[in-house]
Amino acid sequence: MTGSVRAVVMTGPGRPLEHRRFSSPRPEPGGAVLETVASEVCGTDVHLHHGHLPGVPYPIIPGHVSVGRVLETNGPVRDVDGRTIEPGRLVTFYDVFGICGSCWHCLVAKAGTRCPHRRVYGITTSADEGLLGGWAERIEIKPGVRLLPLPDGLTAEDFMGGGCGAPTGFHAVERAGIALGDTVVVQGSGPVGLSALAFASLAGALRVFVVGAPAARLEAARRLGAEDTLDVAVARPEERVAWVRARTEGRGADVVIEASGNPAAVAEGLEMVRDAGRYVVVGQYTDAGDVTINPHRHTSTRTSSEPPCSWPAIGRASRGRASSRASMPSRTRAAPWRTWKRSRWSRR
Repeated sequence: MTGSVRAVVMTGPGRPLEHRRFSSPRPEPGGAVLETVASEVCGTDVHLHHGHLPGVPYPIIPGHVSVGRVLETNGPVRDVDGRTIEPGRLVTFYDVFGICGSCWHCLVAKAGTRCPHRRVYGITTSADEGLLGGWAERIEIKPGVRLLPLPDGLTAEDFMGGGCGAPTGFHAVERAGIALGDTVVVQGSGPVGLSALAFASLAGALRVFVVGAPAARLEAARRLGAEDTLDVAVARPEERVAWVRARTEGRGADVVIEASGNPAAVAEGLEMVRDAGRYVVVGQYTDAGDVTINPHRHTSTRTSSEPPCSWPAIGRASRGRASSRASMPSRTRAAPWRTWKRSRWSRR
C-alpha cells in the first residue's frame, strides 16, 4: 500500500482542526490496517478540544469509536471466537490497548482500564506516532488490539448510531445489577442516558424514568420506552427529587444511573435512590467541579463508579443493537471530508 492518506488533526486545546497528509500505513506483524468507514465525534472529543483532559499528547488524531473495513493484515488476526478476520470484513475495535497484564490493576483488581501502561486510540496517542485515531482515511491496528466483526445485518451507520454511548449505557446497566421488575431513573438524556434507558428495559426493568433535557431528547426517551420524563429546565432540584419519589411510593428508585456529566446530579441522584438501592455514576468523565453530599443520609446506598466503556460491553451492545434496530433507530449524521474545514470546530 503506497501513497498518502488524509487525517483531521487536533493540534491543541482551542485551536482550529487541520487537514494533514500522512504516509499510507503498513501493518505491523500481528496488526492490520483499516479503511475508515465511519468515526464518531464524541463528547470526549469536545473535552479534548477544550483541554479538559490531562496528559493528552497533542497533536492527536481524534476518533476512539470507529468502524472500518480490513484492508490488509500482517499475519493471522482473529476475533474472540478464534475465527480469522479476513480483508474486506467490516469491523470495529476496542480503543484501549497496551495493557500490561502483569500490574496490580490487571492481575488483582481485574481493571485493565486502570493499567498505568494502557493507551487509548484518539486520546492518548499522538499524531506523530501514526494513524491511531478514527478521523483519518486509514487506521493502524496495533498488534494485540481486539477487533470485533460487526454482526451480519448491522451496518456501520447502525453501529455508529449507538457510538460510544451504547457500550457506556450497557456498562452502566450491567454494573447496576438491574433485576426483573426494578424501577430505574436515568439522569441525563444524551446518547449515554438514552442507551441506558434502552438497555435497562431489556435487562428487565419494569419502569424507567428519565430526567434530562432538551425536549426533543425527552421525546426520544418516551419513544424508547420511558414511562415518564422530566425536563430539568422546568423543575428545581428538590422538585425533581419529589417527582421521582411521588412515582415510587415515596421510597425512591431501585436504581439511579447518572449519565448527565453535571456534578450536581450526583448529590441529587443520591436523594432519588431508595435505601439500599444502587447508584451508578458513568457521566463524570472530566473534572467539572466539586459537590457536597451528606454522608449520613447518603451512605445507606451502594454506589458504583466505573470507566464508561469495556470490551464485553462493546461486543454485547453491538449484538443488542443488531437485534433491536426497529426499536432503536439510528440517528447518525455523516459529515463528508469537505465539511471539516468550514465546521464549527475550525472557528473556535
